Amino acid sequence: MQLLRAIGFFRGNILIFSATIGAGIFVSPKGVLKYSSLNVAVSLSIWAACAVLTLISALSHAELGTTFPRSGAQYYFLKRSLGSSVAFLSLWIKLFTHPLRLATETLLLSTYTIQPFYAGCPAPELPKKCLALAILWSLGLLNTRGVQTVAWFQTISTVAKMTVLCFISLTGIVLLGIGKKENVARFENAFDAELPKVSQIAEAFLQGLFAYSGTSILNSIAGEIKNPGENIPKSLITVLPMVAVIYLLANVSYLAVLTPREIISADAVAVTWTDKIIPSMQWVISFGISTSIFSSMCCTVLSASRMIYTASQEGQLPLIFSMLNNHSCPTMAVSQIIILTSVVIITSDLINLIKYSGLAIWFLRGLHMIGLLKLRYQEPNLPRPYKVPLPFIFGCIAISLFLILTPLIQAPKIEHVYGLIFMFSGLLCYWIQVHLNQHSVCSVKITCYLQLLFNVSPPEDHDEGISTGKKDLKEIFVNKKL
Repeated sequence: MQLLRAIGFFRGNILIFSATIGAGIFVSPKGVLKYSSLNVAVSLSIWAACAVLTLISALSHAELGTTFPRSGAQYYFLKRSLGSSVAFLSLWIKLFTHPLRLATETLLLSTYTIQPFYAGCPAPELPKKCLALAILWSLGLLNTRGVQTVAWFQTISTVAKMTVLCFISLTGIVLLGIGKKENVARFENAFDAELPKVSQIAEAFLQGLFAYSGTSILNSIAGEIKNPGENIPKSLITVLPMVAVIYLLANVSYLAVLTPREIISADAVAVTWTDKIIPSMQWVISFGISTSIFSSMCCTVLSASRMIYTASQEGQLPLIFSMLNNHSCPTMAVSQIIILTSVVIITSDLINLIKYSGLAIWFLRGLHMIGLLKLRYQEPNLPRPYKVPLPFIFGCIAISLFLILTPLIQAPKIEHVYGLIFMFSGLLCYWIQVHLNQHSVCSVKITCYLQLLFNVSPPEDHDEGISTGKKDLKEIFVNKKL
């Protein structure tokens, strides 16, 4: 039993659409406007800049998945380039950032679903959280059916989310074309508003980049992608420009209908937008948005479970997390993410969830680029079917430093200190993990019990855990351009 290479170019495109277009475009406009000091021009400029930075970062990280075409490629790459301690630190951070992202999306999905029942007033917290937990566990069950079932579901959900976003975007264009004063007023004096501080700009970027945070999905499942050396970069170049255009048009449409203050005071921006345009379509828009967010969450669980799966194979997590069920899915890895997210759901401040998970994500992206430079120097002859230009790598490092250091220097807060302590406490946990006897009798008994309970077994090829259809991974790169 192995992970199967079942995702081709088309389904790879669908997965990037699904992972990227999720909660971000419906919650990030609020954060970007807030930290842009309600300056419409600055806000739209940040959205455009986020698109460029995301493309540079995604193309840079594509080298990781194409050089090491296995699931959990980012984790494996860090262990290969910077050592076990740094790889464990990335695992420690992602064990919390993935649940933070999932909790954000689940709470937002719950809000969009339940809000139509409470027209004119905010929905109570208890029903929202109960519904969020129900959605989360149904999501876990879907993922245990395997990557092919997930890809099939994503194809359907992508149609729904694109329909909703195209409707929002086209409506905004039509309203601006008609030229009513209330619709164009926000754009006529866009540059006259107050300019944000540098630290606020960094915070606004973190909010905007959250909307693009699913772009590494193909690296996370590189062991299940056909011809990864060609399909990963090609899918990124195909999909991300389209996503950028959709995001910009959606933000223009929001601003054509709602004032900046209405946007930052709304938990469900698209529902508030619909209330002012076509109130009778609120249910349709809510359903489309809910489908969009659910599909993005599904990709997050898929990505996170593969990271845990690979860490288990490398000996940094218990063996049970690398065992597969009959659908070639690491069931226990999926369950771990679902349980952690259930705990996080008790926190409901979406903007803070985005902020702190964003800092950790860009810290890891900086580490990936440092590792990429080190591996270029140490192993120049390593087969690389796709090689990113060096300026892109240095650009990613500069972006990471700006987003991490600017808030710490310009507007330090005690929460930032707590975040740094938390991140580097992973090194202490690594030391404990190394010195513990992982192969104790108790651990073996628990593993055997869980294996029987969940009906899972170790992958046949323990070293790679992937089925390439070839005797040697190097054969994948034959006839591909370097």
